[in-house]
Amino acid sequence: MTTVALAPRVAEGARGRVTIRGLTKSFGATRVLRGVDLDIADGEFVTVLGPSGCGKSTLMRIIAGLERQDGGSVAIGGRAVDALRPDQRDIAMVFQSYALYPHLTVRDNIALPLRMRRLTFAQRLPLVGRLVPGVRPTERAIDEAVRRVAAVLQIEPLLARKPGQLSGGQKQRVAVGRAMVREPRVFLMDEPLSNLDAELRVHMRAEIAELHRALATTFIYVTHDQAEAMTMSDRVVVMMDGRPLQVAPPARIYDDPEDIRVARFVGSPRINVLPAAATGRGSLDMRGLELPFDADLAAGTAVQAAFRPGMATAVRGSDPSGLAGVLRHRENLGSDLFLHVALPGIEAPVVVRVDPTAVADFPVGEAVSVRVPPAHALVFDAAGARLRPRASAAMRRHG
Repeated sequence: MTTVALAPRVAEGARGRVTIRGLTKSFGATRVLRGVDLDIADGEFVTVLGPSGCGKSTLMRIIAGLERQDGGSVAIGGRAVDALRPDQRDIAMVFQSYALYPHLTVRDNIALPLRMRRLTFAQRLPLVGRLVPGVRPTERAIDEAVRRVAAVLQIEPLLARKPGQLSGGQKQRVAVGRAMVREPRVFLMDEPLSNLDAELRVHMRAEIAELHRALATTFIYVTHDQAEAMTMSDRVVVMMDGRPLQVAPPARIYDDPEDIRVARFVGSPRINVLPAAATGRGSLDMRGLELPFDADLAAGTAVQAAFRPGMATAVRGSDPSGLAGVLRHRENLGSDLFLHVALPGIEAPVVVRVDPTAVADFPVGEAVSVRVPPAHALVFDAAGARLRPRASAAMRRHG
């Protein structure tokens, strides 16, 4: 799908706005959702990102009406939908398993939601239905809608095939087409790319993002894959232990995490985290390296200092302005070279990204010093909450 030839739907105010308040859900003694609050704007692409078991799929199923919450409420377009069946909520869901009917053609799989909505039971009967008044004009309108959607997704040559004759990527397009044809208020996508190979996932990410721009409809996307979340979303909801830890645009999630769990989950390779302590003189002591950090911390207060692999630099030998260690491993990915540096007393190595042309300058087993620019260090308290220097905290309050 290189070009989407579909005009955006005319905006209808808050048609696709989703409002979630105080959502809770338990399965037996296991609490899955712990008071989730979210506001999703009409036409926004929001990804719910988190590890397995964090509650993201349960949240999606409650929005869809496939699961009933224990407490809290869900509203779509300003209207509470808690008492409505899934087919009354004007949403469409794309599942991980595609959920295509194997005995139906692609055309019939896409048309099915419209036939169920627009035709009575008698009109849907294979032989008798054709004789019922009004069926033929409705079937023609449904067929036209299917052809429009198929043209957008470039699956017109596949309309006569059955799912067993399709590749994984083609099945995914058909599943998306079946959702599109309903013109719903909200698209819900529950890990729709997880069954595809790596190359096809990259391709489908771009197609889904392009489709969202063309349709201008609300998308709520669930995944554990941070690449999907970071490349497609207007905002990302990072969920852990049944609640959102941070809701923000992808760049802020990566550059400005509010919780150390967010910092660790987002980013590859993972962010480096080292123990540090306040000096009481407007700085931190990170394993002998002093980092300026003007915050209201008593001397000796234990904190955690973190920095991304791409924010640090490495030099051979000993450097008093860096963290002294030994190079244990070089990870050459072609466009990137990552050095794994072992520091005394630290179990996990520190990872630093360097220029791939510098491979010969860093022999494994030799001494290496890691320099950490203070401006790129992120500081968290012992519980994992973000700490900010006084000036930065003031700017965020008034900015």
